Amino acid sequence: MSVSRKCLCCVKYLMFVFNLIFWLGGCGLFGVGVWLSFTQAEFSSLPLSFPSLSAANLLLVAGGITMVTGFLGCLGALKEQRCLLFMFFVILLLLVLTEVTLTLIIHIFHDELDSKAQGELKEGMKIYQSEPGLKKSWDNVQKMFKCCGVTNKTDWYDVLNGTLPSSCCSVGTDQCVDGWSEPCYQKARQWLLDNIPSVLVFGVCIGVVQILALVFSMLMYCQILCAEKHLD
Repeated sequence: MSVSRKCLCCVKYLMFVFNLIFWLGGCGLFGVGVWLSFTQAEFSSLPLSFPSLSAANLLLVAGGITMVTGFLGCLGALKEQRCLLFMFFVILLLLVLTEVTLTLIIHIFHDELDSKAQGELKEGMKIYQSEPGLKKSWDNVQKMFKCCGVTNKTDWYDVLNGTLPSSCCSVGTDQCVDGWSEPCYQKARQWLLDNIPSVLVFGVCIGVVQILALVFSMLMYCQILCAEKHLD
């Protein structure tokens, strides 16, 4: 076996291993997204700007794309197809750039994004009495997190003519006069931050694997190109 062929085999198997890890990481992200979706099913009628719902959808999309990309990389490595490897490199590069851009946008504009999300939730509260699904979701949120309103319990005053929904108080209270003081948006956001650190660490590890997969895919592409030239 020639030196170039040995190098190609080495890069090939390293590429396959990294993409297998990448694919398993995608399965993990998708699984966490499914778990988060199921835990939030009781208030799925709320706008997607609700913190835990937006996180669940983001994880589902990221996990799905990662799984498909990882599978494509494994296939390209095993088949030694330059076309598949180049496609994998382009998709993965776009994915990494998108992830970096989203991270920067969330970090820089987090206050504006929070304000916009809170505005959407307050707008959705206006149909609380006419939409049974939304009513049930809001009641479940407030009972689960022991909170009231989006940013304050007074958010309900314009919707319910100066009164509060019964879900703003302890279970069994028919008429709620002095509801829970904590806002639901911040309570749900804090719950998400308390439960997501391990996912963030996992995400950083996936990011490192993505960078290594980019390097190995380009190395393998170049090795295959060199091998084809020698054959010619």
